[in-house]
Order: sequence, then structure tokens, then C-alpha cells
Amino acid sequence: MRLDIRMPVGLLFTFLGVLLTVFGFITKGSELYRHSLNININIYSGIGLLVFGVIMLSLALRPKVKVDKESKVFHGKEE
Repeated sequence: MRLDIRMPVGLLFTFLGVLLTVFGFITKGSELYRHSLNININIYSGIGLLVFGVIMLSLALRPKVKVDKESKVFHGKEE
């Protein structure tokens, strides 16, 4: 049995990305971003987390490929 952490990591980063992006849009134009040259870093970092999370989820959900070590032939997923 091999440990595959792509699914929980993808879910975590996707959730945090959505949460941070929504927070960035809610607080857009507030006094909160005065110290960061009025750059809403929450939106940009939230989108980055969201993209990474979606990539990890897509890698976790792709079909598994089995390699036959003897003949080096690729086979589809076998139950």
C-alpha cells in the first residue's frame, strides 16, 4: 500500500484558497492594505493557493497507470 497525500493536500489548499480569495474581495478597498502599498495580497495569494489545490486534486483524481516491470508495458487500472 502506497501513501497518496495529493487528495488531502489538494482539498486543504483549495479550501484555504477559496477562503482567502473571498476574504480579499470582501475587504477590497479597506484601510487594511495601506501598509502593503494598497496591494490586496489576499486575493493574489488566495488565487495562487486555489490554483495549486486544483492541480493537486486533478493529479489525485487522474486514472492510475500500472506498469508491468517484466515487459515494460503500460496497463490500465486493474481491479
